[in-house]
Amino acid sequence: MSSHRTSTLSVAGYPVWLLCLFVGMLALGTDEFVISGILPDVARDLGVTPGTAGLLVTAFAIAFAAGAPILAFLTDRLDKKAVLTWSLVIFAVANAAVAISDDFVLTLILRVVAGLAAAAVSPTCMVIAGMGAPEGKSGRYLAVVTAGLTVALFTGVPFGAFLGDVLSWRATFALIAVIGALVAALSAALAPSVPGGPVTGIAARLAPVRNPRVLALVAAMFLSGAGGLMFYSYLGTIFTEQLDATASDVTVALLVVGLVGVVAVFFGGALSDRLSPRPARLIVLGGHCLALGALAAYLASGAGFGLTLFLFVAVWSVFAWALSPVIQAGIMSVADDQPMLAMSLGISGLYGGSALGAALGGYLVDNYGPAAIPLVGTVWLAIGVACALVRPAPAADTTEDTETPVSTNAAS
Repeated sequence: MSSHRTSTLSVAGYPVWLLCLFVGMLALGTDEFVISGILPDVARDLGVTPGTAGLLVTAFAIAFAAGAPILAFLTDRLDKKAVLTWSLVIFAVANAAVAISDDFVLTLILRVVAGLAAAAVSPTCMVIAGMGAPEGKSGRYLAVVTAGLTVALFTGVPFGAFLGDVLSWRATFALIAVIGALVAALSAALAPSVPGGPVTGIAARLAPVRNPRVLALVAAMFLSGAGGLMFYSYLGTIFTEQLDATASDVTVALLVVGLVGVVAVFFGGALSDRLSPRPARLIVLGGHCLALGALAAYLASGAGFGLTLFLFVAVWSVFAWALSPVIQAGIMSVADDQPMLAMSLGISGLYGGSALGAALGGYLVDNYGPAAIPLVGTVWLAIGVACALVRPAPAADTTEDTETPVSTNAAS
């Protein structure tokens, strides 16, 4: 338990520092996805084709996924509040530079820098939230952080696109930079100090990579990203090509997914705290698999577009978006003295699975039709459930084989 004292200010029962982490993750999520909504303007302004401008999204995503575990290892011994603060500063500076850049290559490099900074911020936010939570509330605190990414996908990205349309795409990145700088300042002042890992050799610092319990959960995260997010990525295609839905129908469906998803994140965190991570993730993973399987059966039955489909999508959304905080809580509970690297592996697993799902989904649509996506996704999720059911022995350099909600109450 840390002896560092932090601000007691709270909003809706949550400390202000936790809400700052939420806003920081909101900025990260918006930064990653917002280009998709302003891509034509970015391409035109930088003098490249839309396809080439799309590399700005790819560069950020690759830097994020590959950089997370590497930066977690390199910053393991540093105080997590310091890592968070300086990473946010770099993130803000990179986005401010994007806002004034006139050269595509420079902008591409800046997107890599922003992606690397985000790769350090995301697991650090989760570690601070989980270890700074009061006893029995680590899942809910992790859910608040995860909700930042969820809200970004459904509100931050559309707002960023709207701002880019009304003013300029540069204004969008300028606003992200301002938010990043503000969160950096507030986090430096309010967030609890979470000490770095113990001074050990490289082998001990790489313990999560050899920990079969961590790897099983990372595999479950990867498979969930590949299976579940593949369905989300191609939801519009499935609706319009398989069910002859209109663009308005797709918009309503995405709104349902977004609204339910925001609530579901907090449901997942609360469930993890109430039941402990293992039973919580079995419920959520199993529900996710069954819900997507039900959608696959619905499409295979030849049933048309209607209210029943919306209900199936809503139920699927509950389990799909509850999953991340549940698995992250599980990873933290078995990470021993290396939570930063373990959490970063989980994040990389999710992003890697999402990338695979997007690529696989495109192949399935082109060769087997949209109905194949939820069917194959269900198979991926079933394998993920199997990974979650496995209870491998702890790694040789760990001593504990139980999973309990983790909190060092660093904020006390």
